[in-house]
Amino acid sequence: MQKGDVIRGIEVKTMASEGKCVGHYEGRVVFLIGCAPGDVVDAVVYKVRSRFLEARVIQITKPSPDRTEPFCLHFGTCGGCSWQHIRYDVQLRYKQQQVVDNLERIGGLTLPSIRPILPSADTRYYRNRLDFTFSAEGWIPPERFTPDRQAAEPALGYHMPRKYDKVFDVKECHLQSEPSNAIRLAARDEAIQRGIPFFDLRKQIGFLRTLTIRSTTAGEIMVILQVTYDKPEWIQAILQRLERDFAQITSFNYIINGKRNDTFHDLDVICWKGNPWITESMSSPDGNQALRFRIGPKSFYQTNAVQAARLYRVAWEMAALRGNETVYDLYTGTGTIACYVAQSAARVVGLEYVAAAVEDARINAELNNLNNVSFFAGDIKDLLDENFLTAHGRPDVVITDPPRAGMHEDVCRMLLKGHPRRIVYVSCNPATQARDIKILSEKYRITDIQPVDMFPHTMHVENVVALEAVD
Repeated sequence: MQKGDVIRGIEVKTMASEGKCVGHYEGRVVFLIGCAPGDVVDAVVYKVRSRFLEARVIQITKPSPDRTEPFCLHFGTCGGCSWQHIRYDVQLRYKQQQVVDNLERIGGLTLPSIRPILPSADTRYYRNRLDFTFSAEGWIPPERFTPDRQAAEPALGYHMPRKYDKVFDVKECHLQSEPSNAIRLAARDEAIQRGIPFFDLRKQIGFLRTLTIRSTTAGEIMVILQVTYDKPEWIQAILQRLERDFAQITSFNYIINGKRNDTFHDLDVICWKGNPWITESMSSPDGNQALRFRIGPKSFYQTNAVQAARLYRVAWEMAALRGNETVYDLYTGTGTIACYVAQSAARVVGLEYVAAAVEDARINAELNNLNNVSFFAGDIKDLLDENFLTAHGRPDVVITDPPRAGMHEDVCRMLLKGHPRRIVYVSCNPATQARDIKILSEKYRITDIQPVDMFPHTMHVENVVALEAVD
């Protein structure tokens, strides 16, 4: 077997990591892209290893009964919503199994009964933030190539999977509710009409770089336009068009970025008009208060706001607070979990490595009249030590919600030393969660597991695990 060979009649058995499917051929595992479990397919091999093959589907000879019709015209080109051809109930089944497989295989852990995965209330238009990239030379589908096509077309859309320099022009997106699509199309139209140059990702020249659209459940909208240099007439032309056409936009911002990448956490954000923030609301656990969270251009907030409320309630329930505890909230971000549980605890201590996020967290605590919450910035593996525990009190309960990379081993070891009676581990990556819990299992046992689907039609799954100290 070699690269370029075609394998025929492979029965697709199940899903694997990274959204790939699994089949078998002559005793070897075949990882497949472009199919669904239950399909029978022909595929061309693009990677050969001693124990497995990787192949791309070229024909589906027998479709799976678990298939459904994709709803987006960009399906197959776009890397988002890559599971939309699979029925939602089946997606949930595989996500739940992904959690089990990671905890058992990577962590080697003994599991209690796992709660059924919490489905998302919305399977489309659930995101509150989208980032679009301007490209002077948008990707053109092969079927649109013609002998007389010479000039590339500008695009405002998404990067193609695994191709940093190729952006396709998005005509529609089902991830964020309107007027998100209309705002993107209006910005693109105004730029083309005025001849404002889109950025060239290879040559690193051009003016318009990115457009970010953030929204809240109450309908507030923030736009962030990123450009390479300061040219007020072009910036104002785009923002004035959006101001004229969309009364829902309450925050207009722009960023001057001459770097070779689009990150802007180290750059100044200029508020052109409106407030430099939007505000999201979430009911407190007892339902008696509407907690408010101020979201700035650099703020992190869960991108599925409705499902985030359910996720935080699960974490709060697993924490089983009685009102007299000291709670540590690790990787607190802008303090959403810390503020959410504060009324149920004596005090909450939030730790976060991004200093700007800690500033937001303090504002959010003040916004909600919470005086039992404090926040500290620094690398958590350095911040969380014996001196910190002595100064701020040893935690009774720890809630941790790290990024995809999980917790540093030093943090896990410090939790073992601090020995809170309960740890609630919220994770967007069950693989690194399993790795970390394996370390913590030296002194803790798993008592509860709740998978949560935050991102329908994708391979991603959130998971919450409750750990109890073993006496």
